[in-house]
Amino acid sequence: MKILKKITNGILLILIGLLHTSLAVSPEGGEKQFLNAAKSYFFNISGGSDELPLETGQTGLDMLAFFWFFYFGLLLIPLGLLVHSIEKNKGILPYSFTVSYLIFVLAGSYMIPNSGMTIIMLPHAIYMLIISHIKRRKANSAQ
Repeated sequence: MKILKKITNGILLILIGLLHTSLAVSPEGGEKQFLNAAKSYFFNISGGSDELPLETGQTGLDMLAFFWFFYFGLLLIPLGLLVHSIEKNKGILPYSFTVSYLIFVLAGSYMIPNSGMTIIMLPHAIYMLIISHIKRRKANSAQ
């Protein structure tokens, strides 16, 4: 049980980011796209606006999906480090952050309901908001 007390919301975000990134490069995920991007050292992996359907009539959706899946996973890691640092130093996450995070996750869950955003991140966002609210109330009542 001691280890559960040491796991902060930041650590959870880091773990989600690592899981997301590892799935992006796994054989079941985007391994083919990852290896293709690695050939160019991840430079210019997409044609950008040249691939818009208006221009060519087709879009490289597999590479675009891989990029955002991989990139979002990487983005969660420094976000988790920041959240962990705030929690360790101040103890309470800003209310504006927890609400913004919940809104972001709700939007993602609405757009892709059968995803990790709904299954993993939505419960985490609700948990983060509740815990922050409880800590805030305790801090205010102690004053």
